Amino acid sequence: MGGISIWQLLIIALIVVLLFGTKKLRSLGGDLGGAIKGFKNAMSDEEKKALEDKEAAAQTTQQATEKKPEADKKEQA
Repeated sequence: MGGISIWQLLIIALIVVLLFGTKKLRSLGGDLGGAIKGFKNAMSDEEKKALEDKEAAAQTTQQATEKKPEADKKEQA
């Protein structure tokens, strides 16, 4: 009760195929797949960029802390 049965899904699928045709549905599926693939690539690129930014910030901080003791030694001399 309230759920969609397999027969209802098959009827809906048949109506969609009749309305749009198999070629259009195939191209639509390909476009959708390409969009999902592009989205995943963009997300992974964003994660890589964030990781690189964190590493660069850590290196900058490390270099700054290494230079500070050297500056203190020069002042003492």
